[in-house]
Amino acid sequence: MTEAATSRPQSTADAPWPVRVVSMKIGQWVARLGEVWVEGQVAQVSRRPGAPTVFLTLRDPAADISVSVTCARIVYDAVQPPLTEGARVLVHAKPDYYLQRGTLSLRATELRAVGIGELLARLARLKELLAAEGLFAVERKRKLPFLPGTIGLVTGRASAAERDVLENAKRRWPAVRFEVRPVAVQGTQAVPQILDALRELDKDPDVDVIILARGGGSVEDLLPFSDETLCRAVFSCRTPIVSAIGHETDTPLVDYVADVRCSTPTDAAKRVVPDLSEERQRIDAARQRMLRCIVSRLEAGQQWLDGVRSRPAFAQPTVLIDQREADVDGLRERARRTLGHRLDAAGGELAQVRARVRALSPQATLDRGYAVVQTSDGSVLRDASDASTGDALRVRLASGEVTATVTES
Repeated sequence: MTEAATSRPQSTADAPWPVRVVSMKIGQWVARLGEVWVEGQVAQVSRRPGAPTVFLTLRDPAADISVSVTCARIVYDAVQPPLTEGARVLVHAKPDYYLQRGTLSLRATELRAVGIGELLARLARLKELLAAEGLFAVERKRKLPFLPGTIGLVTGRASAAERDVLENAKRRWPAVRFEVRPVAVQGTQAVPQILDALRELDKDPDVDVIILARGGGSVEDLLPFSDETLCRAVFSCRTPIVSAIGHETDTPLVDYVADVRCSTPTDAAKRVVPDLSEERQRIDAARQRMLRCIVSRLEAGQQWLDGVRSRPAFAQPTVLIDQREADVDGLRERARRTLGHRLDAAGGELAQVRARVRALSPQATLDRGYAVVQTSDGSVLRDASDASTGDALRVRLASGEVTATVTES
């Protein structure tokens, strides 16, 4: 039947494949994948008494994706320490497609528990990678707003961390508003729920700052806050992020990516909102400084005004006007004398120039008995040969002119 199934032509609407053929083809493709190494978290263990097979549900730590794993009881019992739900595990398995139910699972031949040493080594390598990409850079960290309108809080439901943040923040600033998103803070569901809460709060325009808060715990409990996907999501948020995970000695990777790292959830509440009583004291102190400054300015201005009013210029205001009036009269008289002298000198020069012009003018020559002879076209006759017999001439005298005719040249 397998050979017949593989030799069937391409399926069409007129010649569709039966379900068994499709299932067998899928199984053949899955069988080609070969054995793989898979890492994940154990979400569920089903171990029936006397059954030779153990069933596991392996979940991705950063996404809501899981796959079923089957293994022999001897393979499961060989893992030390024994596997529990939430533990990290390495699985060497071959994909297996179950034809009757159409389900995909992994048939494990080896299971390895990921120990603390291996986890810490992986976190160290991931830390170096994120630091090299600039996710820890100080220059990209944003400042927190002085008084946020709404604070987003991502923490465990009804946890001590939630209570510490809310109570301390409201004690410092009673009017503070919170948008709380309860999530799982450990286990297989932690990272997906935290990512969803971050995306929701980051899209809210009213949220000015987001706090990630969790109480203390073991290295395994805090692993979700060192997840690479979560670190990159925190880095890409447009809203400032405050990390308050565990205690002072706990340093998950999200602490390095966040804009502000706080030692405890209580410290986060103190860093995010100002203290109302302290701000009132600062306002009162600033008001007193302003009052002292204003009084000092007024006193200095009054002293200056008293000094100005005691000066002679204010006692006899017309003294300066009289002095300036005398100066103006003196300048006016000086200007009058200067102008008269300039006019007299200019008149004498003008008379001399007029006399020279008169002496050099043609009229003066005519006055001495000379005459100017012009032809009919107005040109001056300078040579007798230029005139012909019968030409009409104009003779200009000192007073008037006469007309003449050439009778002989």
